[in-house]
Amino acid sequence: MRENPLKIASLGIQHVLAMYAGAVIVPLIVGGALGLSGEGLTYLVSIDILMCGIATLLQVWKNRFFGIGLPVMLGCTFTAVGPMIAIGSDYGISAIYGAILASGMFVLLISSFFGKLVKFFPPVVTGSVVTIIGITLIPVAMNNMAGGVGNHDFGSITNISLAFGTLLFIIILFRFFTGFIRSIAILLGLGAGTATAAILGKVNFSAVTEASWFHIAEPFYFGMPTFEVTPILTMILVAAVSLVESTGVYFALGDICDRKLSEKEIAAGYRAEGLAILFGGIFNAFPYTTYSQNVGLIQLSGVKSRSVIYTAGGFLVLLGFMPKIGAMTTIIPSSVLGGAMVAMFGMVISYGIKMLSKVDFASQENLLIIACSVGMGLGVTAVPELFAKLPENVQILTSNGIVAGSLTAIILNVVFNVKPLKSPAVSAAKEQHAS
Repeated sequence: MRENPLKIASLGIQHVLAMYAGAVIVPLIVGGALGLSGEGLTYLVSIDILMCGIATLLQVWKNRFFGIGLPVMLGCTFTAVGPMIAIGSDYGISAIYGAILASGMFVLLISSFFGKLVKFFPPVVTGSVVTIIGITLIPVAMNNMAGGVGNHDFGSITNISLAFGTLLFIIILFRFFTGFIRSIAILLGLGAGTATAAILGKVNFSAVTEASWFHIAEPFYFGMPTFEVTPILTMILVAAVSLVESTGVYFALGDICDRKLSEKEIAAGYRAEGLAILFGGIFNAFPYTTYSQNVGLIQLSGVKSRSVIYTAGGFLVLLGFMPKIGAMTTIIPSSVLGGAMVAMFGMVISYGIKMLSKVDFASQENLLIIACSVGMGLGVTAVPELFAKLPENVQILTSNGIVAGSLTAIILNVVFNVKPLKSPAVSAAKEQHAS
């Protein structure tokens, strides 16, 4: 049966709208935290939209080497926001892209046997890591609500009102709407908050008027990448967590589409994500992962055609070549963005807790893994000078709260769950019983 082009186009646009807020928020947050100029921020948003489209097309296009061939949308992962801000602040923006390139190579190299490593990333580990990342992002949201660090009117009544007004509008949309409106509540909240700020004279439209209508993607726009050990370890951990999340999305979509996935198909999906991450590093975009909100949209619409996702990917590529469209998102005031961030970063924490809900809480070992990893991650973030007197090669693993917390979760999971230790008393009791 021939597909209706108008219907395919409208469904494709719907998928773009469902993931658009997530796609543009990450570059806005990271670029803002790193103090990029209006021109740099416009490029970052535009190239991210473009790479979201390319990453999606790589995943939907099934071939022998890459692409799982399911109707899946890819976008930049929120899991990487906190680590990228920390890396950029400590090592500079060039180290962010060196770490992204290294993590992309890591994903490509382990794609064929990552399924065998999943035992090292059960929900007690991934849930703890995502929770740690969400917690470390909250201070960023708070600073933006007040108007942004260094702003002359930091903490003003106007900024606070805009921030809480935006957050309240998002909450109202979630309370009284369902389906598609709810899925783009963040986007609508940002639009309403920016419109209100414009009425109050708090919006600068110069970035839009100065941006060109068309541009060509430029490799290493922000300079050649640099490779530092700690940032690379951090982004590899982020990539590993993203692959675990993506695996769940693959199986969910496979179930929706009545398709049983083989080990080779899953490996091809991982390779598509690895390629997307590599392209992100080359063109100064971000790491990419599957977007679960679009899975929900497929369930709601009942349309499982890959043609819709091809169309959505094409729209994203088209939008990515038009900086003036990208510039429209850069005019959002920091306070408005901060109000939305509270909801979004809080959702990262909530998603981490949701992942932890699959953990057996009757096990004291699991409780200890969560307690120590979250405590270590939050502690190092709050008191970064804790390990300042340790040797530099040790500080590689201890200077970043996300790395410290994640490694704590992985190591304790190996100790308690992968290779459980047996006490001499237990061993003696078993030997006596056997005799």
